[in-house]
Amino acid sequence: MRQLIGQSLPRVEDKALLRGQGRFVDDIAVPNVLHAAFVRSPHPHAHIRGIDTAEAARLAGVVRVLTLNDLSTVLLHERMLRRSNSGTALEKVWPYALCPREVSFVGEAVAMVVAESRYIAEDAANMVTVDYDVLDSIADCTQAVRPDALCVREELKSNTIATFKVGYGDVEEAFRRAPHVFSQTLSQHRGCAHPLEGRGLLAEVMPSDDSLIVWASTQKAHDLASTILSLVDIDERKLRVATPDVGGGFGPKLCVYPEDIAVVAAARLLRRSVKWIEDRREHFTNAAQERDQQWSMHIAVDGEGKILGVRGDLLHDQGAYALQDVNLPYNSASATTGPYIVPAFAMNVAVVMTNKGPVSSVRGAGYPQATFAIERLMDLVAGELGLDRALVRRRNLIPPDKMPYELPIKARSGSGIKYDSGDYHAALATVLEKSGWNDFPARQAKALAEGRYIGIGLANAVKGTGRGPFESGTVKVSPSGKVSIFTGAAPMGQGLASALTQICAEQLGVDADDVRVVAGDTATVSLGMGGFASRQLVTAGSSVLLASRAVAAKVKTLASHMLEVAEQDLEFADGAVRVVGAPQLNVRLAEAARILQGAPGYGFPPGVEPGLESNIQWRTDALAYANACHAVEVEVDVETGNVHILRYIALQDSGRLVNPMIVDGQVRGGVVHGIGNALFEWMGYDDKGQPVTMTFADYLLPSATEVPMFETLYMESPSPLNPLGAKGVGEVGTVPAAPAIVSAIENALKPFGVRISQVPIFPVRLIELIEAGRGASTGFAH
Repeated sequence: MRQLIGQSLPRVEDKALLRGQGRFVDDIAVPNVLHAAFVRSPHPHAHIRGIDTAEAARLAGVVRVLTLNDLSTVLLHERMLRRSNSGTALEKVWPYALCPREVSFVGEAVAMVVAESRYIAEDAANMVTVDYDVLDSIADCTQAVRPDALCVREELKSNTIATFKVGYGDVEEAFRRAPHVFSQTLSQHRGCAHPLEGRGLLAEVMPSDDSLIVWASTQKAHDLASTILSLVDIDERKLRVATPDVGGGFGPKLCVYPEDIAVVAAARLLRRSVKWIEDRREHFTNAAQERDQQWSMHIAVDGEGKILGVRGDLLHDQGAYALQDVNLPYNSASATTGPYIVPAFAMNVAVVMTNKGPVSSVRGAGYPQATFAIERLMDLVAGELGLDRALVRRRNLIPPDKMPYELPIKARSGSGIKYDSGDYHAALATVLEKSGWNDFPARQAKALAEGRYIGIGLANAVKGTGRGPFESGTVKVSPSGKVSIFTGAAPMGQGLASALTQICAEQLGVDADDVRVVAGDTATVSLGMGGFASRQLVTAGSSVLLASRAVAAKVKTLASHMLEVAEQDLEFADGAVRVVGAPQLNVRLAEAARILQGAPGYGFPPGVEPGLESNIQWRTDALAYANACHAVEVEVDVETGNVHILRYIALQDSGRLVNPMIVDGQVRGGVVHGIGNALFEWMGYDDKGQPVTMTFADYLLPSATEVPMFETLYMESPSPLNPLGAKGVGEVGTVPAAPAIVSAIENALKPFGVRISQVPIFPVRLIELIEAGRGASTGFAH
């Protein structure tokens, strides 16, 4: 068998994309398609007294101006009610397809224009007059959580929609007997996803039978389909949801949005195809955002810096609505202990609504916030006790002989949290050696003598990946010898088709060019979960691996009868199964597929069923935990506050690597996202909830001039939880980046006693901290 898994093979997706032959939602040509534009609230909070659509409706090319009342004739529910997996009563936090009475954030859609072109639809949307009664609003979650705070919407009795505790052990006793207790408050501001391609949806009406094909830039085609069926009056047999090429997801595209339901409902109502493509301003106001949390943390340690207990309070800003189950704060709270041994732990969590855009997953889904919290505490302990930051971490890391390591916490699914494999100590040691950690103080002193402020920082992280409960994978060989893979997983630029192709091609001995992957299409597989939680290689990859093996086993059984040899004497190569040592004796896959199609009057060999395909839905409840260790070297200009990253070392252990080249690209992309979280990306609102960063001139993304050359390192501790031994890749690079960068900045500015408790950290804030600490001496250790 030719070894393909583990090889850095060229991506199968790239040939079409590099030639401009990609097919994204907006590239799909549909005759007589109508275009949608939304009328959105300019106010964070207001009653809708009335909507005057007359002038807009008279504009040439406008087909209809729709409100929720118009759509209600084809809607089963006006509100986007979803099932809450957490059991939290959230009936009043789901949005409407179009807001009927009371808007609660800037950008909330109140009406929809459907016209012959997007230009006309946009013009008409500006002509719709909405009579608003502007109400007081609240944008600060620390104020919104107060019992006497005004409510985000009048239907709510409180802005606090959920409270819960996560923890174990005797925390009170741990803190009572601890020689040292340190505290820190942390603020992690919200940011956006901003994939190259924004959200988009085309509801294509098939005139022959009034069926509907929904082409969507989504991470979860099957979830979108099930949501449409639960909200829109349409026969399940007449709905297909399919994803063409997707220009990036990063989390927000896993949600089902009001615009999705409104567009589908409009197509049903008008019996015309309708398309909506999100513009960048809409992404700023309406696509899901993340990382809006306030933490108050306390850590108890002994004289050597070993953790005795951790406790704290987490305040999660949910924004105005929930777009899916509220999972991020639980992820954050349950992941706070990270890769460290924490004997006693307690977190009190409050989920609070504000008059800002809704919050959901953005690359990391709560893990970056948790990692920032625990890593800031590690640096705090080191600074207060005068210990080396790496030493404090080493003393607390879970040792390899304790793997698998089970935490006394339950995951959201109710299953236990168990770190399945990994050597955190070896990862740290490798990064310390590679970064020259022990030599850095001398280099830092030399730079300081020259008037340069350089610093080094590090952070460890673990990230649960491969979230279940399943993913579909069907492998089918056609009589042409070509192989098709069908899966409910969602390609969104990460190289999913390439990875699945390598897995399948290795098992069947075929070339990558002979494998086709069809993903995220409800017409080809009836079940699927899609892309989120760094899950698809683990889940879809395992299903495809097992399905490929099943197909291979069937071919061997057939060939053993045809060639009259034992199955163990057969091997796959060059599109055929052949006798080992006698390759001229073979059965081609194409021939096997033709035989197994059956022919009248001809039977099959004993134990061989018709058809050459296998459908597997590999199941899992446990997560496979990837880990990372990052070290960063920075220089800070103390006159301007500018931070320049001099060196970045990222080590990641994602188990068995199917395609190391793709993995490396994902890690680098994740680190860049983390750099944005640390230094640039700030989705700003004023104190009323009015967004103030609405363009890329205000909302800064890391660009080529800010991103350093990365040094990437890899360890492979195969997961015992799946047949591939793989762990997820796409999010883990983001998770430790911000705390590592902040640690380095703090280290560079230790002559000023600077301590950083927020991200992103901007130059102006650094100048304030530097000025406040000028002349101060500190006891910070390396």
